[in-house]
Amino acid sequence: MKKSKAMVSYKTAEQRKSKRDKYYKILSLVCFFVLWEGFGRINLDKMWIEPRFLPMPSEVIRSAITYAQDGTLWTHMEISLVRVLKGYLWGVAIAIVLGSLIANFRAADNIFSPILNLFGPIPIMAFLPMFILWFGIGELSKVILIAYSTVIYMVSYVVEGIKNTDPALIRSAKSLGANPLQLFWHVKFQSAFPNIYLGIKSALGVAFGAMVVAEMMGAFTGLGYIIVFSKNWFKMSDMLMAAIMIGLLYSAIFGILTLIENLLFRWRKAASGSAIEK
Repeated sequence: MKKSKAMVSYKTAEQRKSKRDKYYKILSLVCFFVLWEGFGRINLDKMWIEPRFLPMPSEVIRSAITYAQDGTLWTHMEISLVRVLKGYLWGVAIAIVLGSLIANFRAADNIFSPILNLFGPIPIMAFLPMFILWFGIGELSKVILIAYSTVIYMVSYVVEGIKNTDPALIRSAKSLGANPLQLFWHVKFQSAFPNIYLGIKSALGVAFGAMVVAEMMGAFTGLGYIIVFSKNWFKMSDMLMAAIMIGLLYSAIFGILTLIENLLFRWRKAASGSAIEK
């Protein structure tokens, strides 16, 4: 009975902390924009920085309203979202397959690991001109660039997760007569999935970065294109507006992935609670 009360008390305290943390995060954002607005208004008088190059949040909001009223904002956001999701999902699928091959087959490890180690550290910006020459300036080159960046970043999570499977689990499965396919799917992959999902979430930021890079060259649509177009005309408020919209899209998708993670790995909280109870 005492353990049960302790468990309930622990859960209640954690829920309160979680709610308080959310309020603090919202308050942090509000304070940031208030300070930014205040500094911008003071800067109009003091001229510490050229006001055209440091627009206030109110000016950024006006830019967003202007783009939204003529419909171009939603068009650019939709195009960027479709691009990043296509490349990201393809990249995740390829990374899982490639990482599984590398982790399970020595020949695949010998073939692909040196190539990944060679090209992995090279900035994605260096490949964009080549991708445009190879695949053109259409959607294909942009999607491939996003997929490539996702694969390069995520594949190590897959390999590490599978290779770190508890040997006791593997021995137990073999003793029960599991064939190689059953051993991989029911033991190695299931054991590695939390680490793989961490890679899926982490690679999202890389995919968005690649999307912006892809839209800055050879594109006439998308939020990245707005940034480049606005730069040419010194429209800083439009640039910041597009950058903030990219951040909002990323945050929305990351939030969805986090909700899915909480549903998939509810056993973590249960295990944590059991450990506290003991």
